[in-house]
Amino acid sequence: MKRACLYVRVSTDEQADKGYSQRDQEERLTRYCLQNNIAVENIVYEDHSAKTFIRPEWIRLLNLLKKVKSCKVNLVIFTKWDRFSRNAGDAYQMINTLRKLGVEPHAIEQPLDLLVPENKMMLAIYLAAPEVENDRRALNTFNGMRRARKEGRMMGTAPFGYINRSREDGRKYIAVQEPQASAMRWAFNEIAKGVYAVNQIRLKMNENYRTHMKKSAFYGAIRNPLYYGFVYISKYQDEEAYFVKGQHEPLITKELFDKVQKVIHGYKKDIGLNVKVLSDSNLPLRGFLGCSECGRLLTGSASTGRSRRYYYYHCVSSCGFRYRADIANGIFENVIQNFKLNKTAATVVKKLLLENYKRYVQNPYDQKASLIKEIEHLNSKLSMARNKLLSEVIDDNEYLDLKKEYKKQIESLEDELGKIGDNIKKINIDKSLENALENLENIGSLYIKGSIDTKRSIIGSIFPEKLEFNGINYRTARMNNIASCIMLINKQLCKKENRKNDNYIHFSGLVLPTGLEPVTKRL
Repeated sequence: MKRACLYVRVSTDEQADKGYSQRDQEERLTRYCLQNNIAVENIVYEDHSAKTFIRPEWIRLLNLLKKVKSCKVNLVIFTKWDRFSRNAGDAYQMINTLRKLGVEPHAIEQPLDLLVPENKMMLAIYLAAPEVENDRRALNTFNGMRRARKEGRMMGTAPFGYINRSREDGRKYIAVQEPQASAMRWAFNEIAKGVYAVNQIRLKMNENYRTHMKKSAFYGAIRNPLYYGFVYISKYQDEEAYFVKGQHEPLITKELFDKVQKVIHGYKKDIGLNVKVLSDSNLPLRGFLGCSECGRLLTGSASTGRSRRYYYYHCVSSCGFRYRADIANGIFENVIQNFKLNKTAATVVKKLLLENYKRYVQNPYDQKASLIKEIEHLNSKLSMARNKLLSEVIDDNEYLDLKKEYKKQIESLEDELGKIGDNIKKINIDKSLENALENLENIGSLYIKGSIDTKRSIIGSIFPEKLEFNGINYRTARMNNIASCIMLINKQLCKKENRKNDNYIHFSGLVLPTGLEPVTKRL
C-alpha cells in the first residue's frame, strides 16, 4: 500500500486565514487518496509563494523525507503543478531530489507519468504556464508603479514624517504626519550646521520628539530626496536615472538637503568645524582640538586606573600624541578668562554698537511705521488728483493714469507691510545688548560652571576653526572677530607692547608681518 504526504499551499497567510482554498484542496486530496487506496501519513499546510522552494513547511517536509529509516512516504500529492512550484528550473531540480529519495510528486488534476519521456513536454507546459503568469503580473505591477513614480507619486510605505492616505476615488498618496515631520525638519537643520555628529542628532531627536527611529533608518532618511519634494526614478533598460517633482508636500528645501549631503559625506569646508558632541563633561574640547604633530583632529577617551578613571585627549594616527584632559581643560579655562570684557570697555562697546545699529540696522517696527506713512502719503496724492478732476484742472484720462500708478504703488507697499506682520514686537536693543555684554563680562565663570552643551557652545562661538594644542599653548588660525577685538582691548596693546603683561596668556606669540622692509621701529 502506497503512503502519501498531502501538500496544501496558498500564497499568503491572509488566504490561509480567510479563504476557502486550503480546505477545498484538503478535501479533494483526501477523497483522491480514499478512492485510490493511498494511506495519508500527514498533511502539510503552506502559506508562502511558490517562486522558490525556500518555504518553512516545505523545508520541514524535505527534512522528514530524508530520514530514510523513520519515513515510509513514497508520494507527495498536490492538486496542480502550480501548487508545487511556479519556477520551472527549481521544479526540475526538486523533482530529481525527490526521486533520489524514492518519492514521486503527483498532481491529481494534472496527472503525469514521469517515467514516460513524452510526458516531460506536458510537465514543462504545466510548470512554465504559472511562471509566465507570475512574470507577466510582476511586469505589469512594475510598469504601473514606475509610471506612478514618474508622475510624482510615492509608492510603497511612507517614509518617516509622512503617512499613507487614500483619496475618495481610491488613489493613494502620502501626507505630512506630526510630530515626526517636525522631528525630521529639526534633524536636517541640525546636521546642516556641521556641529553635532549625525547619530548624536538622531538620539537627541528621539529624546526631544519621543520618536524611536533606528540608526539605519535615520541614515537612509537623511539621504532620501523625497524630503525636499522629489521622487527618484531608477535606471531601467535604456532609460537613465533621474528625479521628478513629487505630488507630496516637501519638508525641507533642496538647498538644505544638499548642505546635509555635504556634511555626511565629509565636504565641510564651507560649513564650518564638524564636532562630535559628547555627554561626558570631562572632554569638552573633544572635536575642537587639532594635533600639533600631524594636524589631525584629536579624540578623547578614558583609561581606568586603580582608584578612578583618567581622561586623555589623543590622536588616532601613528604620531602618538596624548595629553591629560584635566590639565588641557585647566589651561583652556585660563584662555577663556582672556575674553572677559571689563565694565569700562563694555560701556564703550555698547555705545558703539547702539550707534551702528541705529545707523545701519532698521528696526522692523520702524519699517512698518515708515510703510504706513508712505501709504497714507500716496492716498493723499490720490485724493488731490480726484479734487483736480472735479475742478476740471485735469481731464479723465490723466486722472485714470494717476489713479492706476498710485494704486499699483499702494498695493506693492501693502504686500510688503503684510510680510512684516501685524503682531511684530518692538525690539528692545538696549536690553538685548545688556544681556549679551553681561555674558561677556562673566564668560569665564559661565564656561566653568556651565553644562557640557554651554561649554561647547562658547568654544564654537569663539573659535570657528580647530585649535592646535601642543601640551603648553593653544593656537588657532582664526578666531571670531568680536573675540579678537576683546583680546586686543584686554591686552591694552598701546600700553603693553612686547607681551609685557602680568598675566600669562596661553596663546602662542604669533605676530603678523609688518608688510614693510626693512622693519622700522613703531613710534
